[in-house]
Amino acid sequence: MEPGGQAGAADSGEWARVGPEMVWDAWGVAAGHAPLPERIRSLLAQVFGVSGEPVARPAEDDVPVRPSALGERDRAGLAAVVGADAVDTGDRVRLRHAGGKSTLDLLRRRADGPQDAPDAVLYPADHEQVLAVLAYCAEREIAVVPFGGGTSVVGGLDPLRGRFGSVVAVDLRRLDTLTEVDPVSGVATLGAGLTGPRAEELLAAHGLSLGHFPQSFEFASIGGFAATRSSGQASAGYGRFDDMIQRLVVATPTGTLDLGRAPASAAGPDLRELFAGSEGAFGIVTAVTLRVHPIPETVVYQAWSFPDFAAGAAALRRVVQTGSAPTVLRLSDEAETGLNLARAGDIGGTPVGGCLAVTTFEGTADHVAARSAEAYPLLAAAGGTVLGEQPARDWKRGRFAAPYLRDALLDVGILCETLETATSWSNLETLKAAVTTALTEELSAQGTPPLIMCHLSHTYATGASLYFTVVAKQAADPIAGWRRAKRAAGDAIVATGGTITHHHAVGADHRPWLTAEIGEPGVRVLRAVKQALDPVGILNPGKLVP
Repeated sequence: MEPGGQAGAADSGEWARVGPEMVWDAWGVAAGHAPLPERIRSLLAQVFGVSGEPVARPAEDDVPVRPSALGERDRAGLAAVVGADAVDTGDRVRLRHAGGKSTLDLLRRRADGPQDAPDAVLYPADHEQVLAVLAYCAEREIAVVPFGGGTSVVGGLDPLRGRFGSVVAVDLRRLDTLTEVDPVSGVATLGAGLTGPRAEELLAAHGLSLGHFPQSFEFASIGGFAATRSSGQASAGYGRFDDMIQRLVVATPTGTLDLGRAPASAAGPDLRELFAGSEGAFGIVTAVTLRVHPIPETVVYQAWSFPDFAAGAAALRRVVQTGSAPTVLRLSDEAETGLNLARAGDIGGTPVGGCLAVTTFEGTADHVAARSAEAYPLLAAAGGTVLGEQPARDWKRGRFAAPYLRDALLDVGILCETLETATSWSNLETLKAAVTTALTEELSAQGTPPLIMCHLSHTYATGASLYFTVVAKQAADPIAGWRRAKRAAGDAIVATGGTITHHHAVGADHRPWLTAEIGEPGVRVLRAVKQALDPVGILNPGKLVP
């Protein structure tokens, strides 16, 4: 086994993250934001009747933040645990931990009035400090919100106090080491605070890769991936993040759990499953041992066009069910492909019609040749037309950039938000139609008829995910308007047999539908686990558990 890794460092009272920090009121970094191109502004004027002129956003230093409710006694008590320089009650730091990056989060950041925020931000250095923080907060009845990369889009980071007088954010950025590599077994142990790029950088030094690339990859953390059951864009080849988990170390108010002694076990129910998807409600993941693989020596890109979404979905199903799936396998519907066509002139991409499908194969040259030779004839036989590699390369080049476009649209009065679900192949078209209809009817009734796009990006032998992007003119009260639309979509998902979330997690936003999905006995199980591990109820109040 080989050691590796590098700890974070303090910087002027704040703990610097290895890698870029996100801006406080939008996605990503400032350099990623740019005004909308004239072509897109003209399109918005035609479709939605907006001018396309951006509205100025408030400056960070001008935003009022609710005063910290953490008393001096508790500030001193927490400082005794993590160090005085690792307890921050400053407005700027608290504001940057005030929530995630959903459209609702960003609309709240832009609203008038004081912003709610955690009363302090803590930066524990290791598992033992996290454990001690939880023990202290349980004794003093202080709510705790675990904070990784800050990328939640379902209210998972909302600083809710519940019945408690104060709430702190526990930022895990200092848990940023690659502590162990076992190249024989193909596993590595990573700190929960590592971001996706930093994890890949540390693994690459050993010739290895995790291969987990969700859209949040550049900023999200290893612990967050585990706690939300994240699914990356290469899931067809490498699986979901929970498929990769071999071992979890978790701090809870009642002690430490170290779970996963072997690749598989019959020693009762797999308790790792309690924490993969637990969203910080049962404990704080501090380290994860994951399956890794050698950095691929070959990557082959190929794009396809299908006449319609049904034909494309049938083609993808055939490839997956024959066991010849590529590493990346995704399909855009007609509306999303059309938007790609409209944007192509502005981003230097390759315009396509119909429904665009993207495939990539990764691995050794022989493996890639064998898998692509099996898959390509199946796609062609199902009605696919080869477009060459450029559209697939264009997709990869821009695959992390969509949230920047979302933010630019918000700036000019356009609401843009996403939601996702999954179902069986036989129910795919029915569910897609039901969600599209629910969103269209609700938003049209508000006087803001939408453009709804969808893609299929995660596939299984028995079904697939559906990822919707909704674009509409902002209502007079855009937060209330989207909440009504989200409620209509969630009701349609439950009524049509889909899951309320495939990879965005439950958080606060999906919590109203969880009972319908798992039933009252399932809710009692979650509550019993919560009571056993967090009897005071300090961990992430208002999230996950109904």
